[in-house]
Amino acid sequence: MYDMYQEVILQHYRSPRNFGPLPDADRVGEESNPLCGDHITMRLKVDPNSHKITEVRFEGDGCAISMASASMLTEKLVGKTLEEAGRLTRDDVIQQLGIPLSPVRVKCALTGFAALGRALHPESLPPVS
Repeated sequence: MYDMYQEVILQHYRSPRNFGPLPDADRVGEESNPLCGDHITMRLKVDPNSHKITEVRFEGDGCAISMASASMLTEKLVGKTLEEAGRLTRDDVIQQLGIPLSPVRVKCALTGFAALGRALHPESLPPVS
C-alpha cells in the first residue's frame, strides 16, 4: 500500500494537476517553507453569487511532497464554497498523501495548505517572510 501512495505522490510531482497561472484570480495566497525551499502560490476564481470555487491553480516549486500535496489539494477545491474550503484541516491534507511524514516533511506537505489559508483569509495572516 505504501508503494502505491509513493507512486501517486510521484505522479502528482511530475505532472501536477491545476499547475499554472490564473491571471484573473479573485483570491491569491502564497507561502514559503525555508527549511526545504518550497514556495507555493495558490490562486482561486470564485463565483460571486454562490461563493463556489470555479477554478484553482497553483504555481511554485519545491520538493516532491510539497508539490504533490498542493496538486492533490487543488483537486479537492473546485466546486467547494469558500466556507467548505475553509473547513479543510491540516489532517485532511496530510492524510491525502497516505504516507508517514517526519516533522520536517509535514511542513512541506502543508505549504500549499498554508497558501490556501492566505487566499481564503488574507486579512488575518501576516505577510510571507
